[in-house]
Amino acid sequence: MKNILFIASEAVPFIKTGGLADVCGSLPKYFNKDEYDVRVMLPKYLAINEKYRNEMRYIGNFSIDLAWRNQYVGLFEMDYDGVKFYFIDNEYYFAGNKPYGNIYEDIEKFAFFSKAALSAIPLTGFKPDVVHCHDWQTGLIPVYLKERFSQGEFYKDIKSVMTIHNLKFQGVWDLKAVKDITGLDDSYFTQDKLEAYGDANYLKGGLVYADYITTVSDSYAQEIKMPFYGEGLDGLINARSNSLMGIVNGIDYDEYNPETDTRILKNYNQINFRKEKYKNKVALQKELGLEVGKEKFMVGIVSRLTDQKGLDLVQYVMDEMCCHDDIQLVVLGTGEERYENMFRHFEWKYNGRVSANIFYSEDLSHKIYAACDAFLMPSLFEPCGLSQLMSLRYGTVPIVRETGGLRDTVEPYNEYESTGTGFSFANYNAHEMLNAVQYAKYVFYNKKREWNKIVDRAMLADFSWNVSARKYENLYSNLTE
Repeated sequence: MKNILFIASEAVPFIKTGGLADVCGSLPKYFNKDEYDVRVMLPKYLAINEKYRNEMRYIGNFSIDLAWRNQYVGLFEMDYDGVKFYFIDNEYYFAGNKPYGNIYEDIEKFAFFSKAALSAIPLTGFKPDVVHCHDWQTGLIPVYLKERFSQGEFYKDIKSVMTIHNLKFQGVWDLKAVKDITGLDDSYFTQDKLEAYGDANYLKGGLVYADYITTVSDSYAQEIKMPFYGEGLDGLINARSNSLMGIVNGIDYDEYNPETDTRILKNYNQINFRKEKYKNKVALQKELGLEVGKEKFMVGIVSRLTDQKGLDLVQYVMDEMCCHDDIQLVVLGTGEERYENMFRHFEWKYNGRVSANIFYSEDLSHKIYAACDAFLMPSLFEPCGLSQLMSLRYGTVPIVRETGGLRDTVEPYNEYESTGTGFSFANYNAHEMLNAVQYAKYVFYNKKREWNKIVDRAMLADFSWNVSARKYENLYSNLTE
């Protein structure tokens, strides 16, 4: 039996700000339980729903040194969906109504979490063969594991894996402050270790010291070796490329299943979608005040409204896209003010064709995946992307830019061979994106049988966690053998 401990800053259903939570909450369920015991350790945020906090069982407590303070560490556990979760408790660090946001607080908070998590492992009675760390918030764990914990008998054979979910976020702060907070020796703050461009960098520390590095798609693993995608760490990524692999994320096929989804009006499957899927569209048109008609070509966007998501391209051609009444656009998400206001403006300008929902709602996101004909994701870069996997699952045809995980998961439509599960464009160019949207619209209106075959193939594609879990199992086995 191989013992694996995920250590992460978020996981569904307890706390979520992005795709990282989906991965850490749902992937552990899909391992072969006869050979792999996979558990998860998280901070016990005050923002976790009280219903879950009340179910947690107290294991014990101790204290650790951090900076110049002595800090309390409580340890709790609970079982959820067949997986054991551990929670590190400290109200000084984990209070507040969201898990993070202020980098100067987060730097100390996750130094504490990294040290506390490693210190708490013996109390759990579970000795991991591999600790699997996720993103910069746990970047110090591989460092501490090699630095102070490797002397202890308990820790000396534990291997570490570092997964990059998004290289843009690295946990960068003032070098001297980080030295004081972490208690690491000066020798750790050199160019080949935690120092980067004059600052301390948590993610870099994790990438230098982890035994193996993964990221969330094959293409992204190649892209981050280049300066454009490498966010200043491409040199290090290249130096460690022998210990780097991309494993594409999956989604929870129980949670995202058009046949059983209770959040949508009309359930359907790959066999009956021609007769049933459009009923969700009509229901959503009525709910959002759009012009009602099952023949309308409806495009969805469910996204953080940020530059990374390619929304400047959308902004550039929005008038050209929406000036015809044969297309509708439904947007859901929050983010940068300029994009929030842009979509509000276009809802006002093209009333009945554009619906801007500037908030987040899990219920509405499912309705959009089920109702729309196409789903737009023109990202500048996309480590993996989960929205296109959800749209494939619901038979909503993705229109994507060929980057990272989008390139790995959406096969472009080929009209001559009648293959493909979506539409794509290569260059980061607004009119190239517009051409892809118009081509999709043309096929939707003029080649209905072809369109339905694309939907059919999309719904048959398998991006469940089963596929990814087997690859992680191989990685863990190779590491520990």
